[in-house]
Amino acid sequence: MSDLFSSSSDLPANLGNEAMEKELQEFLLVEREKAKLQAQIHEFADICWDKCVDKPGSKLDSRTETCMLNCVDRFIDVSLLITNRFAQMLQKNSNY
Repeated sequence: MSDLFSSSSDLPANLGNEAMEKELQEFLLVEREKAKLQAQIHEFADICWDKCVDKPGSKLDSRTETCMLNCVDRFIDVSLLITNRFAQMLQKNSNY
């Protein structure tokens, strides 16, 4: 009767560890991607700040705000373009 309630007797001992290890690896991968995205955002902000802000003040004027938005949008567009291009190249090369 004790075997009825012990589910671990039917499973290999390391199956739970493997599942936990896989879950941990997936979690770490997601966290690394979040960190990369955050670093990229900071890089965009620094570059665009240097390009668009002539004299810092208490508020952004409309010209500066528009410049910042356009600058970040262009960086995002270029990053997506490059990412998509690499994905296409990898896919093309994997077909050979």
